[in-house]
Amino acid sequence: MLRPLPSRLQTRWAALCGVIAGLAGIGVSDLAARLVTPAGSPLAAVGSVIIDLLPAGMVNFGKDFLGGADKPVLLVIIAVGVLALCAFGGVAELRRKGRGTAVFALVAAIGLVGVALGSGTDVKAYVPTLVGMLLAAILLSSLLTRLRQWHPARVLPGPDDASDPSRRRFLVATALWGGAAAVAAVGGRLLVGAANRISDARANLRLPTPTTPAPAVPAGADLGIADLSPYITPNDDFYRIDTALQVPVIDPEKWSITVTGMVEEEVTMTFDELLAEPLEEHVTTLTCVSNEIGGNLVGNARWLGFPIRELLARARPQAGADMVLSTSEDGFTASTPLDVLQDTGRACLLAVGMNGEPLPLEHGFPVRMVVPGLYGYVSATKWVVELKVTTFAEDAGYWTPLGWSERGPIKLASRIDVPGSSVGAGTVAVAGVAWAQHTGIGQVEVQVDDGPWARAELAEVTGPDTWRQWRYAWDATPGDHRLTVRATDAKGELQVADEAPPAPDGATGYHSVRVTVR
Repeated sequence: MLRPLPSRLQTRWAALCGVIAGLAGIGVSDLAARLVTPAGSPLAAVGSVIIDLLPAGMVNFGKDFLGGADKPVLLVIIAVGVLALCAFGGVAELRRKGRGTAVFALVAAIGLVGVALGSGTDVKAYVPTLVGMLLAAILLSSLLTRLRQWHPARVLPGPDDASDPSRRRFLVATALWGGAAAVAAVGGRLLVGAANRISDARANLRLPTPTTPAPAVPAGADLGIADLSPYITPNDDFYRIDTALQVPVIDPEKWSITVTGMVEEEVTMTFDELLAEPLEEHVTTLTCVSNEIGGNLVGNARWLGFPIRELLARARPQAGADMVLSTSEDGFTASTPLDVLQDTGRACLLAVGMNGEPLPLEHGFPVRMVVPGLYGYVSATKWVVELKVTTFAEDAGYWTPLGWSERGPIKLASRIDVPGSSVGAGTVAVAGVAWAQHTGIGQVEVQVDDGPWARAELAEVTGPDTWRQWRYAWDATPGDHRLTVRATDAKGELQVADEAPPAPDGATGYHSVRVTVR
C-alpha cells in the first residue's frame, strides 16, 4: 500500500537539495577562481570582510585561542552559514518556485560584495561567484524537479514501493550530485590554495647577487643536537601569521611601492627597479607578538633586499614625522617608528629573497618588510605596496586600535627545545634558543628544580639580529624534574621573570619543562 510522505520528510529532502546545490556552487566558485583569479574566491573574500567588521575582542580571541588555525576555522564557519542559507533556499523553492532562486541570489550578492571590497575594479574577480551561484540555482531546480516527480503526496520510501522509478531517479541524482559537489568543494579549495603556493612568475625569477652578502654562518652556529631548532629556519617551517584569508598572488611586473604622506617628494619604485638597486643580505630573526613563552612563532632566515632607509631618503621625510604606515596588497597596515627605519645600523629591508630563493607567496612575494628588533605586527608587512610617512598621532596600524601597543619592541626571551618529556638517567643535553633581536644574547642559564642557576654553552651567531642556540650538560638523576631557562642580553639586561600574556606588547616569563628521568 502506498503511504503519504509527511511534509516534514519532504522538507528535509528539499533542505538537503539546497545544501548539495550550495556546496556545488562553492566548489565551482573556487575552481573558477583558480582559473581566473584567486581574489575571486567568494568564501575568502567574505571572510576578509568579516574580519574587518569583527570587534577587537573577537579578533584577539581568535588570534590568541586558535593561533594559525583561525583562518581555516573562520572559513568553515562561513561555509556552514552559506550552506544553512542554501538549505533554507531549498525549502523555499519547494514551497514556491522562484523563492529558492531569490535566496541563492542573496548568497551570490553577499559574495560579490566581499569580492568588490577586496578586489575593487578587477571585473574578472566577480566571475567565479556568478558562475558558481548560477550553477547552484540550476542544480537546485533540477533536484527539486525530481523530488516533485517522486510524488510526495503519495509515496513514502518502503519495501512496497522500492521499485518506484521516480524515487530511484531522485535518490540517484541526489547521491551523484552530492558526491560531485563535495569533490568540487574540496578540490576547489585545494586548487585555490595551490594557486597561492605556486606562481610561474616566482618560479622563473632569478634573484641578483647581493652587493653586500650576509656573513657566512659560522660552523659553530648549529650545535647539531637532534630536535634543536636549526640556526636557519627552512622556508617551509617558518611560522606564518597574517590577516590574509586569501594569500595575494601578485605579478611582479605589475608590483610597485610608493612612498607618500609627509615627504618632500613622492617616490615610486617598480620591481625591476628594486632588483636593479644594490641589494643587501642579512640574517635576521622575526618574532610574532602573539608568541607565548616557549612558543614557536619565531624563526631565523637569510633575507635579501634593499634598505628601506635608502628609499625613504629619496622621498625626504618632513620635520615632525615619526611613523611610517606600511600597507599590504590585502589592506593590512603596520605602524613602524620612522627613526627605526632610518637607523643606519639596522638592516631594515624591502626583502625580495628568503634563504636564497624568491620569497614564498605566503611570506610576502614579491616584496615584504623585514625590520630587526620589532614584533611583526608593527614592522613585517607582507606584499607591501605603500609606505606612508606620517605620525603616531594621526595614523595607526591594523593591530593598535585592537588594543596592542603602539611600537612593539621585541622582548628578550629564551626557550627549551630538548629534551623531551622522558629521558634515561645520565648526562642529558638540555638545549634551545634565545633571542634579543638587534641587541644579541650575552648569557643563558639553566635551573634544575629549585637549584642554582648554571651557565649554558652558547653557539656562535652571524650578528645581534638573530637568535642563538645554547646547550647545557645535565647530570640527570631518576625522578620527576623541572628545567627552567633564562637569558641575559648583550647589554647585561636579565630576562623578565614575571609572567605576562602576549597582549598588549609581548609575553614575559621563564620557560620551564617537566622531564621524567627513568
